[in-house]
Amino acid sequence: MSYLTVPLDSKHDRDNFSCGKDLLDNYFWRQAKQDVKRKLSACFVLIDKESNKIKGYYTLSSNSVSNELIPDSFKKNLPKSYSSIPTILLGRLAIDKGYQGRGIGKILLIDSLKRCFETSDSIGTFAVIVDPLDNDAERFYNKFGFIKLPDSGKMFLPMKTIKELFE
Repeated sequence: MSYLTVPLDSKHDRDNFSCGKDLLDNYFWRQAKQDVKRKLSACFVLIDKESNKIKGYYTLSSNSVSNELIPDSFKKNLPKSYSSIPTILLGRLAIDKGYQGRGIGKILLIDSLKRCFETSDSIGTFAVIVDPLDNDAERFYNKFGFIKLPDSGKMFLPMKTIKELFE
């Protein structure tokens, strides 16, 4: 099978997508298109080139994190005058139930990190932030090197680390 990751648009059939997590499904069915239209987030879907069926999706948006939350070992080169640090939020990532366990999550994560890295050449961003929905999601991001931020439940992957993946 051949896959393609593209921006969500009206020709995509969102109704037949279900990852089994109400929060992620309801967002995708009812709000994703509106968020894209309002420029609140960008939503990308992984589709099968032949059937055009959505296998998974993720969202990206601009974000910032309090300088206080960045672990000391990472903020030694950051200006002390910044109260918040620019980041990109990988807000949602979901795989259709019919395709879970096949590496689609890894494909989507790598695709999102590549987009973030490419964006970092034009717009300053220190890291990619995720806010795991549950323990399964936290374990998933942990496997790929995301670091838990103290006191927030969020996790981050520095752009410096992401750069090493693509250069």
